[in-house]
Amino acid sequence: MSTTATGSDPVSFEQDIEHIRQLQRDGQYAQALHAAQTLLVETPGDYQALYLMARSQRYLGQIDAALQTLAHMEHEHPRYSRLHEERGHCYVVLRDARHAIDALLHAVNINPALPSSWNLLEGLYRMTGDTANAATAASHVATLKRLAPEVVHATSHFSDGEFDAAEQIIRPYLLKVGNDVEAMRLLARVGLARQVFDDAEILLEAVLKIAPDYRAARYDYACALFERHLYQRACEELEKLLAIDPDHLDYRTLYASASVGLGEHDRAIALYQKLLQDAPGAADLHLSLAHSLKTQGQQAKAIEAYRAATVARPHFGDAYWSLANLKTYRFSDDEIARMRIEESSPATPLVDRYHLCFALGKALEDRGDYAESWRHYEQGNALKRSESRYRPEIFETNTRKQIEVFTHEFLANHTGIGDPSAEPIFIVGLPRAGSTLIEQILASHSQVEGTQELADIPRIVLDLQGRDPDLDDPRYPGVLAEMQAGDFRKLGEKYLHDTRIYRSGKPYFIDKMPNNFRHLGLIHLMLPNAKIIDARREPMACCFSNLKQLFATGQEFTYSIEDIARYYRTYLDLMRHWDDVLPGRVLRVHHEDVVDDLESNVRRILDFCGLPFEPGCLAFHKTERSVRTASSEQVRRPIFRDGLDQWTKYEPYLSSLKDVLGDALTRCRADGTQA
Repeated sequence: MSTTATGSDPVSFEQDIEHIRQLQRDGQYAQALHAAQTLLVETPGDYQALYLMARSQRYLGQIDAALQTLAHMEHEHPRYSRLHEERGHCYVVLRDARHAIDALLHAVNINPALPSSWNLLEGLYRMTGDTANAATAASHVATLKRLAPEVVHATSHFSDGEFDAAEQIIRPYLLKVGNDVEAMRLLARVGLARQVFDDAEILLEAVLKIAPDYRAARYDYACALFERHLYQRACEELEKLLAIDPDHLDYRTLYASASVGLGEHDRAIALYQKLLQDAPGAADLHLSLAHSLKTQGQQAKAIEAYRAATVARPHFGDAYWSLANLKTYRFSDDEIARMRIEESSPATPLVDRYHLCFALGKALEDRGDYAESWRHYEQGNALKRSESRYRPEIFETNTRKQIEVFTHEFLANHTGIGDPSAEPIFIVGLPRAGSTLIEQILASHSQVEGTQELADIPRIVLDLQGRDPDLDDPRYPGVLAEMQAGDFRKLGEKYLHDTRIYRSGKPYFIDKMPNNFRHLGLIHLMLPNAKIIDARREPMACCFSNLKQLFATGQEFTYSIEDIARYYRTYLDLMRHWDDVLPGRVLRVHHEDVVDDLESNVRRILDFCGLPFEPGCLAFHKTERSVRTASSEQVRRPIFRDGLDQWTKYEPYLSSLKDVLGDALTRCRADGTQA
């Protein structure tokens, strides 16, 4: 949750907020109200100033005005628990017990660490004769009293999304008292919220050593393992919880998601279907079920489940986008009209709006309305980019450092280290460059296992970077120069061990994580006999295809023309370096060549991988397997040329893309075809 409006001085703002709070503590409510109103002129819409304004109005007896302020605040900050608590206080003043209880319940459902709300609820329930709920509220009051005040205060901040404030309280408290499982768990949850998953994992392991029966901490631990893509371990923790409480919806849902991570889609489908029997209106479960059905090639059932998700939540942008992302689905007039209404509604959250924009872009593209289609793609990208923290210079710095570290001399001094296994086949490049097609061709071979976009190399890189990395001066890849030969062999062995869970026993397997092109030097040191294929597509087609693709996670460089063009140029720079220092190590496969001459390129790919030709690789679209990427439905059809020049339909809107790409328009081919 944002603390200050754009452009304001955070220090000065916090001083102003604290001044208003002090005025309220001193009983100077008129002065506090005036100060809050003045601050809102400088920082319009700020939730703290609005909250303090409403409190001042209540203290002054201006209940109607306070309720109006809270209604205005709710439009922008519906998940701020103290808003609902304050509304409950207002209804208590009005002696409206029913609305007071509703508001206070809303508050504690968001934030259970609100002693004032629980105290009020206990009194209101007793007043209305509801002794059972009064006892429940009293038990919550007693629980909060048993906790350290610092833990209660920090938990309240955490529940309202104020992670900095929560950490500033809980970290020094832990340093003072040592082991406090509630405080340790809370700090781990802050780490999960901030995506510092390794720290969260370590903290939660420590909690469970002290309190092995703490179910909430074990569930958080499973969440941390899941986020680190350690799906097998997450399943093991969840199985412990399900043995105790087999009907728990959260345990069952995460278990199904971890099954998806393991590629156990049949199991996941069965789990989601059973979950939906218990929660038929759960839009997210319909969506997850649909994703697994799509991955298994059950398109008709997937469409039915996606539609069920839109019925359960009419503004559910992800469900509409998922239908569009099938690439073969065509929206009806009624569906397009509904999407337009939901996208333009002020009540539709940002995340749903940009999903709807991308879905409308695809729907209108399919109808040949390219001007209106581009308007929606452009709007969707702008909305998505507005919430992104992507900085292109971070990737560019990494590229420069890779070139500095991986010199001819460095590589000559590191020959023959690493695990000698030739089992992995890495397919790298940009998203939407044809990597899924190459994967499907190879996975149609009897000796090759098609897995998925494995996160193991990125996870190894994160470990090498260390905690709290300096993104402007990162530890990796420079740290590689400090490592011993045996270290790289251990990393190779770890990679092979950790990826075994995705395999069924075939001699070779594919790792199709496209962004691994950033780490080919590390891969070479870890696994010197692994095969590496660079899937490349003409820059205008590739960049445009990324601009109209909304990715489930990551790929934050794809949401503006400037970002995607810079990324493509930097990709060419880095791949040219790998070609120079590791000649013959990478096979370059141009997507357009595969489309123009399938058989020659299939034979070339198989020869590079040391595999005998098999006709099934030409009939790749008949291979039945799980495909999780955006191209899943396309690779289940014979090869087609439709998408090669699709970008030309949008050429009037892409002049700036050509300008930023510059000489990349010719360099993509001039760099040559390696291996």
